[in-house]
Amino acid sequence: MSYYSRLHPWCVIRCLPESQTLIIARFRKRSDAEEHLKAMQKLIADGVFELVFDVEVQESEAEEKQIQTQKSIQPSF
Repeated sequence: MSYYSRLHPWCVIRCLPESQTLIIARFRKRSDAEEHLKAMQKLIADGVFELVFDVEVQESEAEEKQIQTQKSIQPSF
């Protein structure tokens, strides 16, 4: 997740066919995202839009150490 994405966690997404989504815009504040969502729903009446809070799940330190250990054990060719 980029630095910009971490600073702007509120996303307005458009739901597309076959379970696909498209991030339309990102915002720092929920209220800004809600206003943009309302505007998009008025502009594109037949579109399906949702508001989501996009969070990056961080791995625990133990999991990170395990991954590093596995990488160091793998033989390099």
